[in-house]
Amino acid sequence: MVVMQADLFVTCLIDAFFPEVGESVVRVLHRAGVDLGFPAEQTCCGQPLFNTGYRDLARAQARRTLAVLEARRVPVIVPSGSCASMIRHGYPELFREAPKDLARAKEVAGRTFELSEFLVDVLGWEPPRRPATGLVYHASCHLQRGLAVDSAPRRLLEHVCDAPVPELEAECCGFGGAFAAEHAEISSAMMARRLEQIRASGARLVVAGDAGCLMHLEGGLRRAGSSVRCLHLAQVLDGRGDRLR
Repeated sequence: MVVMQADLFVTCLIDAFFPEVGESVVRVLHRAGVDLGFPAEQTCCGQPLFNTGYRDLARAQARRTLAVLEARRVPVIVPSGSCASMIRHGYPELFREAPKDLARAKEVAGRTFELSEFLVDVLGWEPPRRPATGLVYHASCHLQRGLAVDSAPRRLLEHVCDAPVPELEAECCGFGGAFAAEHAEISSAMMARRLEQIRASGARLVVAGDAGCLMHLEGGLRRAGSSVRCLHLAQVLDGRGDRLR
């Protein structure tokens, strides 16, 4: 039964590197009763330009994204705290001195949701239970601090696993997009600290809601010869974690 119509903004990293995450997102939303659209003209939200100081280019990219997301006045679901935060908070900041564009940015921002936020706070959806152990949750910075989405992913994980899911300490993994390239030594040190926390947790699977964090951590884990793997929250909700048991 269709509960609601919505559009998916899939993000660059998922589109280019983790299409399997996008497939899980679509399946989960369909099961939750969402009649999901996919604006084919979507590209990047513009956050890399915004974060590196290219504000004029970021505005141009934001205007393009706004035009794409204005085609339908439906909720926009983003499987990334980082990109959702950019649309919700970055766009209004970019256009604070451009009243017409600011009004457009606020309208789209007002119906933009991170995936777990939408499933829990808007739909009140509960995933099928798939009892599991050995998971640990990493709360990404933009999701927890930028969007203040804290309880929704935890609730979904606890429900699907039918048990409390341990969490890593609330700190950055060291990725931060351009930060990892511009401050590689600091980023590497932060990741090393995170990998030690993962090792100490005894987990075999790290779950998070941002592909950037997962890519960063997975790379570090593989270079360290660890058998621990990373999955997006949507993949766990979709039952993809079963193959790692």
